[in-house]
Amino acid sequence: MSNRLVVKSSPHLKSPMNTQVIMRDVIIALMPAFICSIIIFGLRSLLLVTVCVASCVVFEYLSRMLMKRENSISDLSAVVTGLLLAFNLPVTFPLWMAVIGAFFAIVIAKQLFGGLGQNFVNPAIAGRIFLLISFATPMTSWLLPQKGEGGIALVAGATPLALIGRGEKEALPALTDMLLGMRGGCLGETAALALLAGAVYLLVRRVIHPVIPVTFLGTVFVLSLLLGQDPLYQLLSGGVILGACFMATDYATSPATFKGRLIFAFGCGLITMIIRVFGSYPEGVSFAILFMNILTPHINTLTRTKPFGVLEPSQEGRS
Repeated sequence: MSNRLVVKSSPHLKSPMNTQVIMRDVIIALMPAFICSIIIFGLRSLLLVTVCVASCVVFEYLSRMLMKRENSISDLSAVVTGLLLAFNLPVTFPLWMAVIGAFFAIVIAKQLFGGLGQNFVNPAIAGRIFLLISFATPMTSWLLPQKGEGGIALVAGATPLALIGRGEKEALPALTDMLLGMRGGCLGETAALALLAGAVYLLVRRVIHPVIPVTFLGTVFVLSLLLGQDPLYQLLSGGVILGACFMATDYATSPATFKGRLIFAFGCGLITMIIRVFGSYPEGVSFAILFMNILTPHINTLTRTKPFGVLEPSQEGRS
């Protein structure tokens, strides 16, 4: 018989999208901000990114080998973690400290919990917060780009969020400078237009869903108005765009349901603004995402869809 019945296990539908393709798209989306960081902060940013990426890849390879697990560096997730970690550091940050941050992000926050997909917090955010707690002064030392006759010069100064916190609003950069990245901050968070271009690429490629970045940024905008802050400066300052579009959207650490994503993103925006306005630290994006990462399993449980026709456990005994 030529027409035989062939029985195979699921899944029967295959998609060209896999972990490597998704991570490759994220790397491509981060390239505009990476290029802008080199233009704005110089070749030191290239060196810092290279060290972070290389350290993350090496630590992932070694940790998987020591744990006798299949090596996973080919899925490019360690490269993405290295990029995001570097993007959350000042350009002057010591390289040896960046290596420690990469170790914490990959080995402690990711591999000790089972690897990609089993980590309960975003590794890059965990690495950044670890470095902020451990090395507070280097993590809050900023260089401000200033246009001059010979090009862009870097001078020590305060970030826009620090200026807002001190009430020095007259010293804030123009909104056009904020969009183009001509302001103080971490090397990958300053060029808002470049980050938004990368986010649009991910949306077009359907790598991320718009509900988290839109809700996160929308919450920051609305709460800024309610709390008497300038919403545009709040959106363009700090790492809110980087966090909303590239870190809060992490598959493993964000909710799987639509309602869950709304709650998650709203919580991120709410905590960010509470820390910025009422806290002693001018920025709250990383802490907000980390806290909501921890709540993600509970949000998934509370917002999961009940199968049609299935009784709740409490109702089964009465049926």
